[in-house]
Amino acid sequence: MSVFANLVEHLADLLQPLFGASAAAAAIVLFTALVRLLVHPLSRAAARGQKARTALQPKIDELRKKHGKNPEKLQKAVLELHAEEKVSPLAGCLPGMLQIPAFFLLYHLFSSDTIGGEPNGLLGHQLLAAPLGERWADALQGGVLSGAGLVYAGLFVVVACVAAFSYRISKRMMAANPAAQAAGGEQLPGLGAVTKVMPFMSFFTLVTVAVVPLAAALYVVTSTTWSAVERAVLYR
Repeated sequence: MSVFANLVEHLADLLQPLFGASAAAAAIVLFTALVRLLVHPLSRAAARGQKARTALQPKIDELRKKHGKNPEKLQKAVLELHAEEKVSPLAGCLPGMLQIPAFFLLYHLFSSDTIGGEPNGLLGHQLLAAPLGERWADALQGGVLSGAGLVYAGLFVVVACVAAFSYRISKRMMAANPAAQAAGGEQLPGLGAVTKVMPFMSFFTLVTVAVVPLAAALYVVTSTTWSAVERAVLYR
């Protein structure tokens, strides 16, 4: 925690001439971008896997004709086909899972009053009028139209726009990837729920932004925006 706190402080010091009192917030955005750059090769691999699954559709159609009257045998054959072609149905989840530690690190960093036995100086940083260690409920105590309230309102607008954009991309991806289907409309084990929920995942970000410290909310908003743009480019 102390090492990460020092990293944020150093980034904030570097960005202070450009962003002034909001330098720590800018440092979090920069940190998020660095994390996403590190994960980007996995995102590209996931995109290739998505296209590979789509390319398997003719073979899956053949399996449907062969095992159409035996759903269990068909599911087993489809899974064996994915294994043979080295295509994972859930490979696209890996980039998101690898970002979870960074999110929780920021969450705990800006939820702790002390770090290494010393007062947490990061809690004094702000994004415009909103302290990075406070939540939306804290901002509402000053009124919806207070400085902190307006910062959150701006974040919610950004998240809503990104969520709508991401929803359209997810629906397009689902429509273009019938290979996720098995016979009779049945899906690969565990993939049915993912397929149904995926288009709405970005909207859940609104809830996350509302309940976590502003610093963690900035990470979520930045990462979600990156994901939407990245998917639009990789899955075009």
